[in-house]
Amino acid sequence: MDFRYQDPYPIQKDDTVYKKLTSDYVKVEKLGDREILTIDPKGLELLAEEAMADVSFMLRSSHLESLRRIIDDPEATDNDRFVAYNLLQNAAVAVEGALPSCQDTGTAIVMGKKGENVYTGVEDGEYLSKGIFNTYQKRNLRYSQVVPLTMFDEKNSGSNLPAQIDIYAKKGDYYEFLFLTKGGGSANKTFLYQKTKSLLNEKSLEEFVKERISDLGTAACPPYHLALVIGGTSAEANLAAVKKASAKYYDHLPTEGNEAGQAFRDLEWEAKVQKICQESAIGAQFGGKYLTHDVRVIRLPRHAASCPVGMGVSCSADRNIKGKITKEGIFLEQLEQDPKRFLPDTPPHLEEAVEINLNKPMPEILAELSKYPIKTRLKLNGTLIVARDIAHAKIKEIIDSGKPMPEYFKNHPIYYAGPAKTPEGMASGSFGPTTAGRMDVYVDEFQSHGGSMIMLAKGNRSKDVTNACHKYGGFYLGSIGGPAAILAKDNIVSVDVVDFPELGMEAVRKIEVKDFPAFIISDDKGNDFFANLAH
Repeated sequence: MDFRYQDPYPIQKDDTVYKKLTSDYVKVEKLGDREILTIDPKGLELLAEEAMADVSFMLRSSHLESLRRIIDDPEATDNDRFVAYNLLQNAAVAVEGALPSCQDTGTAIVMGKKGENVYTGVEDGEYLSKGIFNTYQKRNLRYSQVVPLTMFDEKNSGSNLPAQIDIYAKKGDYYEFLFLTKGGGSANKTFLYQKTKSLLNEKSLEEFVKERISDLGTAACPPYHLALVIGGTSAEANLAAVKKASAKYYDHLPTEGNEAGQAFRDLEWEAKVQKICQESAIGAQFGGKYLTHDVRVIRLPRHAASCPVGMGVSCSADRNIKGKITKEGIFLEQLEQDPKRFLPDTPPHLEEAVEINLNKPMPEILAELSKYPIKTRLKLNGTLIVARDIAHAKIKEIIDSGKPMPEYFKNHPIYYAGPAKTPEGMASGSFGPTTAGRMDVYVDEFQSHGGSMIMLAKGNRSKDVTNACHKYGGFYLGSIGGPAAILAKDNIVSVDVVDFPELGMEAVRKIEVKDFPAFIISDDKGNDFFANLAH
């Protein structure tokens, strides 16, 4: 057999619309017969800074068009439309540049492809990191990165660094980039399954997809852009392809394979998986058709004894943006600047929500909630206590030491969340819910002490939580994952730190809310909305 080299991922075109940031920082120099694109490292810093700013406050037009299609689809449920409408409203608030679209402003990720005729003369990661640092310092973004000091001791980095920066070599005289900010919720919904050849038939693959879709749940804020990658020269190659496919980076791959092993999209299976997602009835968070906007299925070569299968999502905060540096200058993908144009003239019709006064004594709030079935839509008014992972661990330490649980954990509902920085003149920074499942381990013990009787967060939870609510008379309320900016603008009246101020965004806070939207997910009778869907 003759030698043949194949570009593993032959992207056939790039139809991205770019805006030009500047002509500065680039020049072309001669080195013998070669033209070298010389980039002043300040250009890398500028591109990263602008990319992280734009992607935190703006979304792609195609993503917003998908949300509008949900509202217009006669087969969409009221829940689907309610979530889609809220996400469009959120985009209209975020684009103003004060409140980021999601409070989890993510791990900063940069993928670069550097041409052989590109010269910077520096460690590129340092200058890309400096640009990321600048944006997180200057804008109302959250520092979510924690760094280990010992095996078990950690602290917040205070800068959202380190970033993940991966730079590849390629032919040419230009530098291309994909920037992402990946929140913890969607990152946690990236799965690797080590399968075998036995998966590679119509029946087995369809059964596998139906089983595994339930792993996604709603914790990562659907509707999702779902990526399913089958094969890969390694597990690492598979998961790298999952991330890029979910960001639409591989949209222009070929649609058929070849004997050299090129990656390709399987459009038939994309349609099949999309149908499976729609028929799951999980919907856009609270039941319906739109668990996913769309699906990308990528097929890769594999070792004969290994068949890695990866699945991952880009969530409702679809934060992906391309950039490039050429001899003409520095360019960044143009994101949507007018999200309001996707909003319908009138909001979707919805049944009136039930108003719940959170300032009543806890037994009275529980009795009121007990009157209504799961899926009931609520408007919450009054006081919430905000606590998430580290605060829960701290409170467990208090209980384990023999001291009583803090009274605030007994007297008020607990909102699992961590805010972004508060813009000047506003009551709150972006402040949407975090994934409930991470706190499942605490619920039974805390409710046995009279705390966490009403919990508010996003996503499905374990059977242990349903059992605890049944045993102790508690409730889990679901909040819409994604519209963090509009919650801060319209629903959060005040924010005060009440405990563990040293924890930064993980500190315990007291917030006052008005007309805060929620749904009853798990009740005091042992009912669970997501368990019902599974059956």
